[in-house]
Amino acid sequence: MVDQAAVRAAVGRVQDPELHRSLEELNMLRELEVDDAGAVRVLVALTIPGCPLKDKLTTDVTAAAMSVAGVQSVAVEFTHMNDEERAQLVQDVRGAPMREITIGKPGSNTRVIAVSSGKGGVGKSSVTANLGVALARLGKTVGIIDADVWGFSIPKMLGVDRQPTVIDDTLIPPEIHGVRVMSMDFFVRPDQAVIWRGPMLHKAMEQFLADVHWNDPDYLLIDMPPGTGDIAISMSQFLPRAQAIVVTTPQPTAQRVAKRAGLMAEKVNQEILGVVENMSWFTGDDGTQYAIFGEGGGATLAEDIGVPLLAQIPLVPALREGADRGQPVTIADPGGEAAAAFEQLAAAVEERKPRLRSHPELIVR
Repeated sequence: MVDQAAVRAAVGRVQDPELHRSLEELNMLRELEVDDAGAVRVLVALTIPGCPLKDKLTTDVTAAAMSVAGVQSVAVEFTHMNDEERAQLVQDVRGAPMREITIGKPGSNTRVIAVSSGKGGVGKSSVTANLGVALARLGKTVGIIDADVWGFSIPKMLGVDRQPTVIDDTLIPPEIHGVRVMSMDFFVRPDQAVIWRGPMLHKAMEQFLADVHWNDPDYLLIDMPPGTGDIAISMSQFLPRAQAIVVTTPQPTAQRVAKRAGLMAEKVNQEILGVVENMSWFTGDDGTQYAIFGEGGGATLAEDIGVPLLAQIPLVPALREGADRGQPVTIADPGGEAAAAFEQLAAAVEERKPRLRSHPELIVR
């Protein structure tokens, strides 16, 4: 005879792949039957019809039930929640009223890090995506907001292949390589341009923070647009406890422009963790390192703003190729020198814990 209570306990511990809570906790496990021959029937209530991860849920529930001695077969069936049940689930999961930004606020365990640059083309998004994966490989839970609403690229770089799930008014970000992602890329057609003024940009960033269920990750990385415009101002107001990483290349011109991003972070009293120098060198087949874009820009910038140079990222074909096909270099070439540099960066970020700082009012002129 199969112990039905043991089967229910095993299945109840299975986590919903999007909400990262157990089926029992979410009231998704509705029925469980075991017959004398060891055949198990399970009925699971999905949050919405057509749940994109139903197949994974089937696999996980089956594996959990089969782990109990005597179980011979498992049949997983699905229904879906009604409006009242779904509303109650959203309230339980969020733990806060809608429209309230709780992430990164006092009491939150999430470290928010804005990855910034003074100009485009320095590889800021590549740094954000690969840093996210490297932190996830350290066992951390990670979210990324692609705040570059004009040049969004994070979903493509990470290989995200599905849209966010919408449960009532709450967005559940898709997850890949251990990283949850939210981006304008999910809401804009390929033939559509984003032509927004400041108030609309402010509203979009507020929705990414308030209406998305991030589930209190260890890290929330913000891939900032280049420069010090409206989004940078809005994010500094929404996330006053955020830290910042400034990305530059070795080129002196890029370093001088990047300094402005660091100066803005200081202006709004954000702690600057340090500088990342991207495209630092190219290693030829003979093992020689060639400084294609010059030398010293990262170290000079770090010295100018009084912070450490956290990492130097080499220029490697796998970095560009991986971004184009949706495989960050930390996944595509985990033993390579670029992946090693991102591992070093993740370790440096983890080591430099945030300081508690007051946040003065930001005066926008």
